[in-house]
Order: sequence, then structure tokens, then C-alpha cells
Amino acid sequence: MREERKEGHLVAEHGNERHEAAYLRTSEVAELLHVSPKTVSRWAKEGKLPFLKTLGGHRRYPEADIRQLADELREAPNGI
Repeated sequence: MREERKEGHLVAEHGNERHEAAYLRTSEVAELLHVSPKTVSRWAKEGKLPFLKTLGGHRRYPEADIRQLADELREAPNGI
């Protein structure tokens, strides 16, 4: 299996198959969830958000998981 990185994506090749996963920066997650980047970082530290760390120590968040969370939060009733 071979992996390569390109802007915002992790590409893994296994045999003839090629899988591409998109990752978001902290600021992009903050915009999607309507919170501050500091809140996103805090939630990641608390284990509330999935993430990977780059070689430079920056967090990257799996786009599919974050978009699913954003959709779930939009559907949640306000004020029970």
C-alpha cells in the first residue's frame, strides 16, 4: 500500500484501487460548525472530534465525519 498527500487529501493506493479521503483545516471546521477555531481545537483535545496530525503538528479533520456532524447538529431540535 502506498500513500501520498496532496492539499487537503490523503490518497492511498492498494493494488489497482485508489482511495482518496478529504481533510479539513481547523478554520474550515469552525465555519461548518459555526464555532470559533479555538472551540474546534478544544473539542479535538477533549476527544469530541476525530482528527489526524500532520508532520508539522497541525490537526486535519476528516471531511465526511465533520459534514455528518454538521448535518446532525442542524437537524437537532432547539430548546427541548
